[in-house]
Amino acid sequence: MKKLLDSIIAALEAGRAVAAVSVIASSGSTPRGAGAMMAIFGSGASEGTIGGGAVEYEAVKQASRMFETKQSRIASYTLAKNEIADLGMICGGDVTVFYEYLDPGDPGVLRLYRHMRAALDKNENAWMIRRFEDGKPSETAVFDGDGLHYASLSKESEIMPLLGAAPALTEGKTQYYAEPLSRAGRVYVFGGGHVAQELVPALSRVGFSVVVYEDREDFARAELFPDAADIILHDFAKISEKIRVGGSDFVVIMTRGHQMDFEVLEQMLRTPAPYVGCIGSAKKLEATKRRLIGAGVPESAFEKLYSPIGLKIKAETPAEIAVSVAAEMILFRAERS
Repeated sequence: MKKLLDSIIAALEAGRAVAAVSVIASSGSTPRGAGAMMAIFGSGASEGTIGGGAVEYEAVKQASRMFETKQSRIASYTLAKNEIADLGMICGGDVTVFYEYLDPGDPGVLRLYRHMRAALDKNENAWMIRRFEDGKPSETAVFDGDGLHYASLSKESEIMPLLGAAPALTEGKTQYYAEPLSRAGRVYVFGGGHVAQELVPALSRVGFSVVVYEDREDFARAELFPDAADIILHDFAKISEKIRVGGSDFVVIMTRGHQMDFEVLEQMLRTPAPYVGCIGSAKKLEATKRRLIGAGVPESAFEKLYSPIGLKIKAETPAEIAVSVAAEMILFRAERS
């Protein structure tokens, strides 16, 4: 999403129009669900995807015409096999697409998209809100910790139930669409070794904001973690001097040794973080658990401990382990939401 918004903003700043294509509703088995987005530029180049295949092919054709019509609109497609009006898909389902013409001459459009981009770097919940009247867009807004921006949405109470973890579209003559832009909470990865170097970009690409915490300068270098929101170089025994882990945060522990893991676990299991994952074997976990109980950590705290960390996919390499950990965290986030 960051790369997509950066491309849109760069085009608008350069005085070039953009055709933005967003999936706002889907049912059945479709290539991409609500929230998928791509941008088409006048040069024919594009950024992002709404799933590829026939849907995206049709979307690109329709979006290209917007540079002449300069009109935004909604279109719905049936993806059922063997129907005359379908798009040749065999998966089955329906998809609703919003075609949005972004006028570089409208300063409000650039301000809106800059605000949306800035929301991705903040540790807070934020949503994009759209209102449609008779299938035509009337307002687009951003809702965050400071309230509603860039639109009145006179029936603001109607959008509050939509502010969840997944995109949502209401029905009726007046429709509201809400899509999460960012979520409060960070992933604190303790340790900057080989697995962490694979895990941080994997998590960043699926919407997690990641902070790396290390006590070794060589493993806390910015070039090792270009996708990290922050890198902290500090003592593992004094974490609270640098960060305060909250109830929306995730913790991943993969330091260079058992003693360091123990020190971090002892501190993190006392925080309200709902997910604390630690790399290592089941045998190591049992020994560490006995030490932690002896140090006064309540047994109830172990309910949120995921160790050995990651889904059981027989991962061996750092990259494979990163995939298994990221998958487990995606599952946890989805089920919790």
